[in-house]
Amino acid sequence: MDYLKKYGYAPDMDAIGRALEIIASNLDKVASEKVYKDCFSMMDLTTLKTNDTPASVEKLVGKVNSFRESYPEWPLPASVCVYPNFASTVREARKCDFNITVVSACFPSSQSFLEVKLKECEMAVEQGADEVDIVLALNSFLAGDHEKASEEIRKVRECIDAVAARQGRSVHLKVILETGLLRTPELVAAASFLAMEAGADFIKTSTGKVDVNATPVAAYVMCECIARYMEVTGRKVGFKPAGGISSAADALCYYSIVSSVLGKEWLNKEYFRFGVSRVANSILSAVEQKTVSYY
Repeated sequence: MDYLKKYGYAPDMDAIGRALEIIASNLDKVASEKVYKDCFSMMDLTTLKTNDTPASVEKLVGKVNSFRESYPEWPLPASVCVYPNFASTVREARKCDFNITVVSACFPSSQSFLEVKLKECEMAVEQGADEVDIVLALNSFLAGDHEKASEEIRKVRECIDAVAARQGRSVHLKVILETGLLRTPELVAAASFLAMEAGADFIKTSTGKVDVNATPVAAYVMCECIARYMEVTGRKVGFKPAGGISSAADALCYYSIVSSVLGKEWLNKEYFRFGVSRVANSILSAVEQKTVSYY
Protein backbone atom coordinates (compact mmCIF):
# COMPACT_ATOMS: atom_id res chain seq x y z
CA MET A 1 0.00 0.00 0.00
CA ASP A 2 1.15 3.54 -0.76
CA TYR A 3 0.69 4.97 2.73
CA LEU A 4 2.16 8.37 1.85
CA LYS A 5 -0.39 8.81 -0.94
CA LYS A 6 -3.22 7.55 1.24
CA TYR A 7 -2.46 10.08 3.99
CA GLY A 8 -1.32 12.90 1.72
CA TYR A 9 2.12 13.22 3.28
CA ALA A 10 5.61 13.68 1.85
CA PRO A 11 8.61 14.55 4.04
CA ASP A 12 10.08 17.94 3.08
CA MET A 13 13.69 17.41 4.11
CA ASP A 14 14.73 21.01 3.50
CA ALA A 15 11.98 22.29 5.78
CA ILE A 16 12.72 19.60 8.38
CA GLY A 17 16.41 20.50 8.33
CA ARG A 18 15.64 24.18 8.89
CA ALA A 19 13.23 23.36 11.71
CA LEU A 20 15.78 21.16 13.46
CA GLU A 21 18.42 23.89 13.20
CA ILE A 22 16.07 26.30 14.96
CA ILE A 23 15.28 23.72 17.63
CA ALA A 24 18.97 23.03 18.25
CA SER A 25 19.73 26.74 18.56
CA ASN A 26 16.96 27.26 21.13
CA LEU A 27 17.61 24.39 23.56
CA ASP A 28 19.05 26.72 26.20
CA LYS A 29 15.84 28.75 26.12
CA VAL A 30 13.74 25.59 26.56
CA ALA A 31 15.75 24.31 29.52
CA SER A 32 13.99 24.87 32.83
CA GLU A 33 13.31 22.93 36.00
CA LYS A 34 9.70 22.38 34.92
CA VAL A 35 10.63 21.03 31.50
CA TYR A 36 13.31 18.76 32.91
CA LYS A 37 10.87 17.37 35.47
CA ASP A 38 8.25 16.91 32.76
CA CYS A 39 10.79 14.93 30.74
CA PHE A 40 11.61 12.85 33.82
CA SER A 41 7.93 12.03 34.33
CA MET A 42 7.72 10.71 30.76
CA MET A 43 10.62 8.27 31.04
CA ASP A 44 10.32 4.53 30.53
CA LEU A 45 13.23 3.67 32.81
CA THR A 46 14.78 0.74 31.01
CA THR A 47 17.01 -2.24 31.72
CA LEU A 48 17.44 -4.61 28.77
CA LYS A 49 20.72 -6.33 29.46
CA THR A 50 21.62 -9.91 28.66
CA ASN A 51 22.78 -10.29 32.25
CA ASP A 52 19.61 -8.89 33.87
CA THR A 53 18.53 -11.06 36.80
CA PRO A 54 15.56 -10.97 39.17
CA ALA A 55 17.84 -9.38 41.76
CA SER A 56 19.08 -6.64 39.42
CA VAL A 57 15.54 -5.83 38.29
CA GLU A 58 14.33 -5.77 41.90
CA LYS A 59 17.17 -3.38 42.71
CA LEU A 60 16.09 -0.97 39.97
CA VAL A 61 12.45 -1.13 41.09
CA GLY A 62 13.59 -0.54 44.67
CA LYS A 63 15.29 2.67 43.56
CA VAL A 64 12.05 3.86 41.95
CA ASN A 65 10.09 2.89 45.07
CA SER A 66 12.37 4.96 47.32
CA PHE A 67 13.08 7.78 44.86
CA ARG A 68 10.84 10.37 46.53
CA GLU A 69 12.52 9.81 49.89
CA SER A 70 15.59 11.47 48.36
CA TYR A 71 13.82 13.72 45.83
CA PRO A 72 10.35 14.56 47.20
CA GLU A 73 9.76 17.38 44.70
CA TRP A 74 10.34 15.15 41.68
CA PRO A 75 7.83 13.00 39.75
CA LEU A 76 8.29 9.28 39.30
CA PRO A 77 9.19 7.82 35.90
CA ALA A 78 6.18 6.78 33.85
CA SER A 79 7.23 3.14 33.79
CA VAL A 80 9.97 0.59 34.26
CA CYS A 81 10.75 -1.28 31.03
CA VAL A 82 12.09 -4.85 31.16
CA TYR A 83 12.18 -8.10 29.24
CA PRO A 84 8.83 -9.94 29.38
CA ASN A 85 10.02 -12.65 31.77
CA PHE A 86 10.55 -9.93 34.41
CA ALA A 87 7.01 -8.50 34.31
CA SER A 88 6.01 -10.45 37.41
CA THR A 89 9.27 -9.45 39.13
CA VAL A 90 8.44 -5.76 38.69
CA ARG A 91 4.80 -6.32 39.68
CA GLU A 92 5.76 -8.01 42.93
CA ALA A 93 8.45 -5.45 43.81
CA ARG A 94 6.45 -2.33 42.82
CA LYS A 95 5.29 -0.25 45.80
CA CYS A 96 4.37 3.04 44.09
CA ASP A 97 2.56 4.34 41.03
CA PHE A 98 4.36 3.53 37.80
CA ASN A 99 3.54 1.24 34.90
CA ILE A 100 5.20 -2.01 33.88
CA THR A 101 6.46 -1.92 30.29
CA VAL A 102 7.84 -4.98 28.54
CA VAL A 103 9.56 -5.47 25.23
CA SER A 104 8.01 -8.51 23.60
CA ALA A 105 7.22 -10.45 20.42
CA CYS A 106 10.82 -11.62 20.07
CA PHE A 107 12.48 -8.27 20.70
CA PRO A 108 14.77 -6.90 19.30
CA SER A 109 14.74 -8.63 15.91
CA SER A 110 11.09 -9.74 15.66
CA GLN A 111 12.41 -12.78 13.83
CA SER A 112 10.29 -15.74 14.81
CA PHE A 113 6.94 -17.42 14.26
CA LEU A 114 3.87 -15.28 14.86
CA GLU A 115 2.52 -17.91 17.26
CA VAL A 116 5.65 -17.56 19.40
CA LYS A 117 5.36 -13.78 19.43
CA LEU A 118 1.71 -13.89 20.43
CA LYS A 119 2.35 -16.36 23.23
CA GLU A 120 5.13 -14.19 24.64
CA CYS A 121 2.87 -11.13 24.60
CA GLU A 122 0.01 -13.09 26.17
CA MET A 123 2.20 -14.34 29.02
CA ALA A 124 3.68 -10.88 29.65
CA VAL A 125 0.24 -9.30 30.06
CA GLU A 126 -0.96 -12.20 32.19
CA GLN A 127 2.01 -11.54 34.48
CA GLY A 128 1.31 -7.85 34.86
CA ALA A 129 2.56 -5.86 31.87
CA ASP A 130 0.69 -2.58 31.42
CA GLU A 131 2.45 -1.65 28.18
CA VAL A 132 3.90 -3.85 25.45
CA ASP A 133 6.64 -2.65 23.08
CA ILE A 134 7.04 -4.78 19.94
CA VAL A 135 9.20 -4.40 16.83
CA LEU A 136 7.71 -3.94 13.38
CA ALA A 137 8.32 -7.11 11.34
CA LEU A 138 10.97 -5.67 9.05
CA ASN A 139 11.38 -9.06 7.38
CA SER A 140 7.94 -8.42 5.87
CA PHE A 141 7.94 -4.62 5.66
CA LEU A 142 11.28 -4.30 3.84
CA ALA A 143 10.27 -7.10 1.46
CA GLY A 144 7.25 -5.02 0.46
CA ASP A 145 4.71 -7.24 2.21
CA HIS A 146 3.02 -4.45 4.13
CA GLU A 147 -0.15 -6.45 4.67
CA LYS A 148 1.72 -9.19 6.53
CA ALA A 149 3.56 -6.65 8.68
CA SER A 150 0.28 -4.89 9.45
CA GLU A 151 -1.58 -8.12 10.18
CA GLU A 152 1.05 -9.10 12.74
CA ILE A 153 0.52 -5.85 14.67
CA ARG A 154 -3.25 -6.35 14.54
CA LYS A 155 -2.90 -9.89 15.88
CA VAL A 156 -0.72 -8.69 18.78
CA ARG A 157 -3.25 -5.92 19.47
CA GLU A 158 -6.10 -8.45 19.61
CA CYS A 159 -4.08 -10.80 21.80
CA ILE A 160 -3.05 -8.33 24.48
CA ASP A 161 -6.46 -6.66 24.54
CA ALA A 162 -8.15 -10.01 25.10
CA VAL A 163 -5.87 -10.92 27.99
CA ALA A 164 -6.22 -7.50 29.59
CA ALA A 165 -10.02 -7.59 29.22
CA ARG A 166 -10.15 -10.84 31.15
CA GLN A 167 -8.29 -9.02 33.94
CA GLY A 168 -10.61 -6.01 33.81
CA ARG A 169 -7.99 -3.58 32.56
CA SER A 170 -6.42 -2.20 29.38
CA VAL A 171 -2.91 -2.21 27.95
CA HIS A 172 -0.96 0.06 25.63
CA LEU A 173 0.83 -1.17 22.50
CA LYS A 174 3.97 0.58 21.26
CA VAL A 175 5.41 -0.38 17.88
CA ILE A 176 9.13 0.09 17.32
CA LEU A 177 9.97 1.00 13.72
CA GLU A 178 13.76 0.53 14.02
CA THR A 179 14.26 3.71 12.03
CA GLY A 180 18.04 3.23 11.79
CA LEU A 181 17.36 0.34 9.41
CA LEU A 182 14.89 2.29 7.27
CA ARG A 183 16.96 3.89 4.53
CA THR A 184 14.80 6.90 3.65
CA PRO A 185 12.41 9.32 5.35
CA GLU A 186 9.71 7.94 3.08
CA LEU A 187 10.19 4.47 4.56
CA VAL A 188 10.04 5.91 8.07
CA ALA A 189 6.79 7.64 7.16
CA ALA A 190 5.28 4.53 5.56
CA ALA A 191 6.18 2.43 8.61
CA SER A 192 4.67 5.08 10.88
CA PHE A 193 1.32 5.10 9.08
CA LEU A 194 1.26 1.30 8.84
CA ALA A 195 1.81 0.89 12.59
CA MET A 196 -0.74 3.51 13.57
CA GLU A 197 -3.35 2.13 11.19
CA ALA A 198 -2.78 -1.38 12.59
CA GLY A 199 -3.55 -0.24 16.12
CA ALA A 200 -0.41 1.12 17.78
CA ASP A 201 -1.02 3.44 20.72
CA PHE A 202 2.54 4.75 20.32
CA ILE A 203 5.12 4.60 17.59
CA LYS A 204 8.70 4.28 18.80
CA THR A 205 11.95 4.97 16.98
CA SER A 206 14.34 2.21 17.95
CA THR A 207 15.32 -0.82 19.99
CA GLY A 208 18.69 0.59 21.03
CA LYS A 209 20.21 -2.64 19.71
CA VAL A 210 21.37 -1.52 16.25
CA ASP A 211 24.09 0.89 15.10
CA VAL A 212 21.76 3.85 14.40
CA ASN A 213 18.97 4.50 16.89
CA ALA A 214 16.85 7.58 17.58
CA THR A 215 17.71 10.61 15.47
CA PRO A 216 16.06 14.04 15.36
CA VAL A 217 15.26 13.63 11.65
CA ALA A 218 13.45 10.33 12.16
CA ALA A 219 11.65 11.77 15.18
CA TYR A 220 10.50 14.82 13.24
CA VAL A 221 9.16 12.70 10.38
CA MET A 222 7.35 10.39 12.79
CA CYS A 223 5.78 13.33 14.61
CA GLU A 224 4.61 14.85 11.32
CA CYS A 225 3.02 11.49 10.48
CA ILE A 226 1.28 11.39 13.87
CA ALA A 227 -0.08 14.88 13.22
CA ARG A 228 -1.29 13.94 9.77
CA TYR A 229 -2.85 10.70 11.03
CA MET A 230 -4.70 12.70 13.68
CA GLU A 231 -5.99 15.09 11.02
CA VAL A 232 -7.29 12.24 8.86
CA THR A 233 -8.64 9.83 11.50
CA GLY A 234 -9.17 11.88 14.65
CA ARG A 235 -7.13 9.40 16.72
CA LYS A 236 -4.19 10.60 18.81
CA VAL A 237 -1.13 8.36 18.80
CA GLY A 238 1.83 8.76 21.13
CA PHE A 239 5.52 9.06 20.30
CA LYS A 240 8.52 7.41 21.97
CA PRO A 241 12.13 8.12 21.00
CA ALA A 242 14.53 5.48 22.32
CA GLY A 243 18.10 4.35 21.83
CA GLY A 244 21.11 6.61 22.28
CA ILE A 245 19.28 9.20 24.38
CA SER A 246 21.90 9.74 27.05
CA SER A 247 21.91 13.41 28.08
CA ALA A 248 19.56 16.10 29.33
CA ALA A 249 20.23 17.97 26.09
CA ASP A 250 19.03 14.94 24.09
CA ALA A 251 15.82 14.92 26.12
CA LEU A 252 15.30 18.63 25.49
CA CYS A 253 15.78 18.10 21.75
CA TYR A 254 13.05 15.46 21.50
CA TYR A 255 10.78 17.41 23.87
CA SER A 256 11.17 20.42 21.55
CA ILE A 257 10.40 18.35 18.44
CA VAL A 258 7.18 17.05 19.97
CA SER A 259 6.24 20.51 21.21
CA SER A 260 6.92 22.08 17.80
CA VAL A 261 5.18 19.49 15.62
CA LEU A 262 2.43 18.11 17.83
CA GLY A 263 1.89 20.80 20.45
CA LYS A 264 1.32 20.92 24.19
CA GLU A 265 -1.42 18.27 24.07
CA TRP A 266 1.28 15.65 23.53
CA LEU A 267 3.62 16.81 26.31
CA ASN A 268 2.48 14.30 28.92
CA LYS A 269 3.08 10.64 29.67
CA GLU A 270 -0.15 9.60 27.97
CA TYR A 271 1.28 10.56 24.57
CA PHE A 272 5.03 11.04 24.97
CA ARG A 273 7.66 8.74 26.42
CA PHE A 274 11.43 8.46 26.42
CA GLY A 275 13.08 5.05 26.37
CA VAL A 276 16.11 5.61 28.59
CA SER A 277 18.65 3.85 30.75
CA ARG A 278 21.15 6.69 31.23
CA VAL A 279 19.38 10.03 30.88
CA ALA A 280 17.66 9.98 34.28
CA ASN A 281 20.86 10.87 36.13
CA SER A 282 21.71 13.53 33.54
CA ILE A 283 18.36 15.26 34.05
CA LEU A 284 18.67 15.04 37.82
CA SER A 285 22.17 16.51 37.62
CA ALA A 286 21.03 19.38 35.39
CA VAL A 287 18.39 20.49 37.89
CA GLU A 288 20.23 19.70 41.12
CA GLN A 289 23.36 21.39 39.68
CA LYS A 290 25.63 18.63 40.88
CA THR A 291 26.56 15.16 39.64
CA VAL A 292 23.80 12.73 40.58
CA SER A 293 24.17 8.95 40.16
CA TYR A 294 20.92 7.76 41.70
CA TYR A 295 19.95 5.33 38.92
